[in-house]
Formats: sequence, structure tokens, C-alpha cells
Amino acid sequence: MKPRQEQEEDEERLRQRKLEESLEIKSLRRIVSAYLNYPEAAEEDVKRYERSFRKLPPSHKAFEPPLDMSQDIDDSGELHFEWPPNDGNVCSHESTTARGSCSKLDEACCGESSNVMSKLAEGLTANEEVQIEGCHGSDTGSCLAGEENNKMTAECCGNHVSDSNGNVPSSPRDWLDPSFQLHVPLVDVDKVRCILRNIVRDWAAEGQKERDQCYKPILEELNSLFPSRCNKSPPTCLVPGAGFGRLALEISCLGFVSQGNEFSYYMMICSSFILNQTQNAGEWTIYPWIHSNCNSLSDSDQLRPVSFPDIHPASAGITEGFSMCGGDFVEVYSDPSQVGVWDAVVTCFFIDTAHNIVEYIEIISRILKDGGVWINLGPLLYHFADMYGQEDNRYFAAFWTMRKKSAAVEKHST
Repeated sequence: MKPRQEQEEDEERLRQRKLEESLEIKSLRRIVSAYLNYPEAAEEDVKRYERSFRKLPPSHKAFEPPLDMSQDIDDSGELHFEWPPNDGNVCSHESTTARGSCSKLDEACCGESSNVMSKLAEGLTANEEVQIEGCHGSDTGSCLAGEENNKMTAECCGNHVSDSNGNVPSSPRDWLDPSFQLHVPLVDVDKVRCILRNIVRDWAAEGQKERDQCYKPILEELNSLFPSRCNKSPPTCLVPGAGFGRLALEISCLGFVSQGNEFSYYMMICSSFILNQTQNAGEWTIYPWIHSNCNSLSDSDQLRPVSFPDIHPASAGITEGFSMCGGDFVEVYSDPSQVGVWDAVVTCFFIDTAHNIVEYIEIISRILKDGGVWINLGPLLYHFADMYGQEDNRYFAAFWTMRKKSAAVEKHST
């Protein structure tokens, strides 16, 4: 038997692990709810806009309705619009007031985006390709794609998710039950809308110019540094802060065993959906600018549809072994099993997220093989850009390549 002190230490570690799992489950439920509540949040926006219009002073001429709307005001002062019912639209509800709160145009735009949000949440629970399960290898949250079926996977770390009563959903569809759609704070709603805009950057034709500016220099550098890539033993490349996984996929298509690492569940859910669930290019249409009133010269700018993905990921020519890993970069890649594993580490708009930049650099050096390379592109103060005045509110992207000295060379030089 173990000494009493060791038993107490084991019990404390077990309690700590259960606490961490519970917090992670709670966080995941909140994020799934944010996706599922997208249409309701859009409806609330429309209602809020209507209330603000009614509160304008008589002299204010900013909003002139083209129709006589007095007939739609009841004794309570509430506005009611009657549109033909559309059972297939997520903005349609049993309540007359709720059903009338979206204009026809808003219904079309919000409806298509809402369908995508629902599919994203469903994609998270698609047991065929994405499993919510404990991670193998270490306790840090590292998940590797299974190579036996050569499918792209993005596993979410954690045990089975339960509700407040301790009940575990028996099937993926149970996640869509109203009891799991919790009250969603506005900050979570904004994050989902940010996801919609970021999809354009990584997975739509409209984002090609920005991808060329950020990803192309990295891909060209990798191609030149590893000119003799072999299919039997391809070089390995890690992409921390992979976001939606587009850069990691492009690197895989170059002939690398590529792995993307991402900490945000918001990003992971979306990347899993795009990588695993899409059947063809241009399959989905969203209206990412519908919620933003800034930087639009006309209504058509704000209501512009965007189709994604611009390529079908499964048909892009990936190298076997491509995977996405969920978890904090420091926790996952500080594991001893990661030492000297990677031929290359690529960081794109990532290192400025560090609480301690020295810790990032030390881990990158540790996980690289002797002679491995670190390619970086991005600013050093991007996350603090809003601290400067308008005239200084910009950042400059640094681009560099560093090579790790071999142990023998380093020993000889000292």
C-alpha cells in the first residue's frame, strides 16, 4: 500500500482533475449555447433597433419609414409587422410579436447564417468523425487525429458533457434540446459573430488577398527550406494558434505532416465543421456583415452574402497525418513526449498572445529537432493596439526564420 501522504496527494490530484473537467464542460456548454442562440440574439437586435427608433425625438429625421406604420401600433404602443409565415425560417416563431420582429430581408440573411450556426453545433456532436472524449497520451488536452481511417479530425478534449442534473446527452441531437440552450451573455454572442467574419478571411474567396499577404510568405519559405520532401517520410510542422485550420491545411498540402493547435473552443468547433462536415466548395452561405453598421457605403455592402469554403478540404490534397489539436500551447507542448518532435514550427499572428514570450520561445526551441526551423509572421503588440492614439493605431508585422543549432554544434561553439 502507498504511504498515507502519497494517497492524499493522489486524491488531491484527482479532485483537481475533476474540477478542471467540470469547468471545461461548463465552458463548452456555454459556447455551444452561444452558437445555438444566434437567431434569438439577432431577433433581439432587431427589437432593440425598433425601440431606439420609437424613442427618437420628433425633430430627429434620421429614420423616415416609407409606409404609414400607425396601423401596426396597438394600444400597448408595440409595433407589429405581419409577414407571410415561413415555417422553414429560424426567425419564425409561434408568437406573433416574435414572428413580426424580423423584416423579410433580415429573415433571409439571419436565416441562412442561423442554419450554419445550427450545423456548426451539430457538427461538434457528430460522433462519426468528432468525438468528445478523454485524450490519450497526456493529461494536457492534446488530441491527435487517428491515422487508421485517414480522416481529418478535430477532437474536443474533455469527458462526456452533462447538464445541471448530471444527465449525459444520449445522442448528438440531445445537444439541440432547448434545455441546453442557456441564457447567452452579449459577449458570447459577439464572439459568434466574430467567428462569422473570420470565416471570410480563412475559408472564402473574399479572403484570398489577406491570405496571400500572411500565409504565402510562410508557405514559400517552407517550400524553399525543405526542397526534398519525401512521401515516405515527410517533414513535420506544427502550427500553434491555428484558428480555423486553413494555414495548417495549406502546409499539409505542401507535403508536410501538419498539426494545428488551437485553444479557443469557438475556433475549434468551426474548424471541425469546415474540415469534417463540408461536402463541396461553396456549400454554405452566410451574411457576416449583417450585424455591423460600420464601414459600409451602402446597404448592399452590409447585406453582401459570402459562400464558403472556397475549396473542399478533403479534396485539397492533404498529406496523411494532418490533425488538429485542442488545448493551451504551453500545457500541451511542454509535455516530455513533444521534445525534439517537429522539423518546423510556424507561428502566424500568434506569439503576441503570450503571457510570457520567453516561455513560448523556450518551448518552441525544445520541441524542434536539431536543425529545425521556426518561421514567424505577425506583430509583437497586436493585442495592445487599442492602447495607442488614432495616429498610432497600427502595427507592423515581423517576419523571420530561425534555425535551431544541433547539440553537437552548440557544444563545440562553447
